[in-house]
Order: sequence, then structure tokens, then C-alpha cells
Amino acid sequence: MPPLIVSISGIRGIVGDGLGPREAVRFGLAFGTHLGGGKVVLGRDSRPSGPMLADALRAGLQAAGCRVTDLGVLSTPGTSVMLRHLGADGGAILTASHNPAPYNGIKLLSHKGFGLGRAEGEAVADLYRREAFAEQGTDGVGRAERKTIGPRVHVERVLATVDAIRVRAARFRIVVDAANGAGAAEMALLLERLGCECVLLYGKPTGRFGRGPEPVPENLADLCQAVREHGAAAGLALDPDADRLALVDETGRAVGEEYTLALAARHRLGSERGPVACNLSTSRMMDDVAREAGVTLHRTPVGEVNVAEAIEREGCLIGGEGNGGVIDPRVALVRNSLAGAALVLEMMASRGRTLSELCGELPVYTMVKDKVPLAGRRPEEVLAAARRRFADAALDERDGLHFAWPDGWLHVRLSNTEPILRVIAEAAQAERARGLVREVKALAGA
Repeated sequence: MPPLIVSISGIRGIVGDGLGPREAVRFGLAFGTHLGGGKVVLGRDSRPSGPMLADALRAGLQAAGCRVTDLGVLSTPGTSVMLRHLGADGGAILTASHNPAPYNGIKLLSHKGFGLGRAEGEAVADLYRREAFAEQGTDGVGRAERKTIGPRVHVERVLATVDAIRVRAARFRIVVDAANGAGAAEMALLLERLGCECVLLYGKPTGRFGRGPEPVPENLADLCQAVREHGAAAGLALDPDADRLALVDETGRAVGEEYTLALAARHRLGSERGPVACNLSTSRMMDDVAREAGVTLHRTPVGEVNVAEAIEREGCLIGGEGNGGVIDPRVALVRNSLAGAALVLEMMASRGRTLSELCGELPVYTMVKDKVPLAGRRPEEVLAAARRRFADAALDERDGLHFAWPDGWLHVRLSNTEPILRVIAEAAQAERARGLVREVKALAGA
């Protein structure tokens, strides 16, 4: 990964090797200049570099005339909720999501509470690169204040979307692996309000994650063991900024991130009918869920903002990404582990079924994800070869190449951060999915 990545969604890099207070001040100036001042909320995950970068970012925003409300350690969805709650003009979150601890970043939110659109993001990045800042004089410098009500406001917003009385009656015992990230306090408060007994693993916001920060099955051994030891109804795994949720069933089995959105959407559609949205790399379980409910599924290019825009544009009831990111527009138009958890727990309580039984009601697919080095070949050459090889498939070119067949699909797209192609395949038969990935690797000479 390059020392510092500047994109339409913000910046990300290794602290002390490309990312530091100078970059944070400049980015604050760029975003504040783009907004023309106004009110900005500022949240951060628990990484040790967060306070230092927050001070610098806040200084840049104030120098551009912004009034900054510092929310302290707060999840990405919690920050989005507070942005709308306070009527802010924009938001910034210091987080590198699931990247390792040496990384940090600045993610930007529009006045709508989700990521900047392409035009806005490119405008901020351009201001940053050119250092074309509208620095204010003494009378124009913005003020700063601190508010710590974020967790309570967020939890109240989530509780308003579910039948809390029904969930309380179930008296679930739940184990939460919060990766010592930003979401520990918010998830614990939500579970308390839902009448659940909460066992916390890695629940201190130290930024020392205790396990791999991405909530994928290979990083969840401790959570799986704790679910079995405590006889819990489920385990909930978060990433450091708590926008993603992975599930562990009552047997201690990590069921995989793709199930989170499928279960949440299926439950949501059980009480109301309306369109749903997800990206091109999300499991075909979402097609099955939409078909079962008789509603339209809108597929978008990869990227949270693309799904959020589709939800807003099409009036979707729910949406998200297969990485465990549930977007419930009643709460906020960003991925939200608390919203996902509340829907899954309500589903378990209302249907009287265990998590493993609910997962068992969904079709079984195998998904294979890989990274393919370009081995000196230009990406266009590999993509052209893939287009010729899979000419029998239905083709979607909105985000790389997405090939679809009745028995599976293949998505090949150029990485935004590495000289690789990202390759994802899914099929009802495991060997079919693995074979599709092998074919792409062969085309790339890997």
C-alpha cells in the first residue's frame, strides 16, 4: 500500500510514514474550504494515533471557519447519526476501518450523513493537493465544542426500529468481540437496553485490537470459544469503527459475513415490502431473499456510498454490503453493526429460532475471494482476456467485469490501493467457484 492514499472518500495511510498532523491539518483545511465553513462533527475510532490526528484535523477545520463538535471515540454509524441529530453540514471520522493498527485515516461524510459523492470527493482531494485553502482571519476562525451523547443518541435511534419488548422477553446471552475498537460501549448499551446479558471480549477502546481487525472467520477463534463456554445465543464481531458485523451461531461456528445482510434483509422484508440494494460482490443470497419477498434488488458498484445513493434514490427499505455491512436508512445511510445486530436479535426472538436454524433456511453458496498479481501485464489486457474467456456470461461493466451464470458469478476488478486484481466468485458448488478464480489467475499468468 502506498504511504498515503488520497481518494474521494478521504485519506488513509501509515502514521509516521506518510500520515501525520501535517496531512491532517491540510485535509481539515481542504474539507472546511469545500464546505465554506459551517458545522462539522468529528468522531474517531480507538487507535492510539487518533487524539493526535483529531487535534490536527480540528485545527484545520477551524482555520477554514468551521464550527467543530468533537464527539470523541464513537463508531462510524454513531458519528453519522450525530451528524443528522445536530444538523451538521458535514462530518469527519478518524478511522482506518479494518486496516492494522499502524494505519489511520480520515473518512468524510456529507450533510446527508453518508460518504461524499464522486464530484464532492474529487473537489476536496483537489483542494488538498493544490493547498488551495480559504484560511480565515481572527474573527473568522471557527469554535470547537465537545459532546459525549453520541452512544445514547445512536442506541435510541436503533431501538426505535425494532420491537425491544419482544427481544427483552427472550433474555439472550450474547458475546461481543469489539476488537478494542470504537463500538464496544455502543453495542454494550444497545444489548443492555434490549435486556440481553452481554459478555464483552476485547471491549476496551485501546486500539490494541487483540485479534486481526477484520471480522472474518479466521480472526474469530476467541469469540467462537467464548460463545460455547458461556452457552450464548450468538456472538457478535465488530471491526474497529463498528460499521461491520459478523455473526457466530450458538454452536460456536462463525457463519461468515455474507449472512449478516441476508438475515437482516429477510427479517426486514418480513414486515414490510419494498426494494433493497447491495453491491455487485455481495452473495446471491440477497437475490434469493428479494425473490422470496417479491421485491426488486438493486445491484451497485462496490463502495458504501454507491449502495447508500441507491437506497436513497430507489427508496429501499434496507441495503448494504456482503462484508457484514447492514445499512438501515431508518437509522443512518452508512453500514451499521448496531442496526444489523438489532434486526438479527429481533428475528431470533420473533421467530423463536436459533441463529443456526435461521442461517440454515438460506441457500448455501461457496464464495472464494483472491488477489491476483498482474505479473507485469497491464490490467486492461487481463480484463480483455477474461471478457473473451467468459463470453457466455451475462456481463455487467459498471465496476470492472461482473460475469453471471445461472449457477454462479465472477467479479474481477482493479484494486484502488494495490497493483492487483480483486477476484471474487460464488457458486452453489465449491469447485465451480474455485475453478472460476483459478481461470482468472491463469489468464493473468499468476
